[in-house]
Amino acid sequence: MRLLIITIMLICSWPVTGLDLPKLSGKFLFQVKTGKSQDSIPAVFRQMTAEQIAKALTNDTKKKTFWINMYNAWYQVLAQRGLKPPQIFTVKALSFKDFSLSLDDIEHGILRKHRWKYSLGYFGQLAPGKIILLLTVNSIDFRIHFALNCGARSCPPIAFYEEALLNEQLELATRSFLQNETKVDSGKKVVQVTKIMQWFSGDFGGGSGQLKILSTYLGRDFSGYRIVYKDYDWTADLMNFSLTH
Repeated sequence: MRLLIITIMLICSWPVTGLDLPKLSGKFLFQVKTGKSQDSIPAVFRQMTAEQIAKALTNDTKKKTFWINMYNAWYQVLAQRGLKPPQIFTVKALSFKDFSLSLDDIEHGILRKHRWKYSLGYFGQLAPGKIILLLTVNSIDFRIHFALNCGARSCPPIAFYEEALLNEQLELATRSFLQNETKVDSGKKVVQVTKIMQWFSGDFGGGSGQLKILSTYLGRDFSGYRIVYKDYDWTADLMNFSLTH
């Protein structure tokens, strides 16, 4: 315990400017996976203002890397504390110096560019707030839906995302998940896909956009196919880390 306190004190003395936040988020996720101290790195974040976070995350690659890792780490932490859906998504547990965020704030506010959660991806939030507007990505990347893990059996597995490898990792996550979750009936020209693509239809470009995405990642032509959305299995499946990336 004494060593833990000393470690936290030393980390809290680090300058908050110049930190590699995407890398630090990956280290935090690793702490969560290995069951090691989970407060040393959040203690650093609690010193940082929204302006400092924004200055450190200067482009969408940095933002996506940082917030995907943070989301996946904090879901596991909050689940271990006994929180369950839907409360786990709305509690503002991520504390910074001058603001706090929920998992919904990260997913729908920041990573989905302040989309309204229940609009299927077609409408923005009426009043996202200045913090979300400061931190949000410049454009929505549908691939984040195959990187965020919400602790359920139908969720994509958790990976450690790195800034330098982010595009390749998101491509792999998307292709792997779609290949595993998609069922095709060529005779009836029906393709069964993950419910995620219905919940966030607008992020994927609607029905036609979804068929183009499926064609790209599954390597076949789905022109004229009808989409059917599979039921989502909300059975708890925590600590589901990917073995491939």
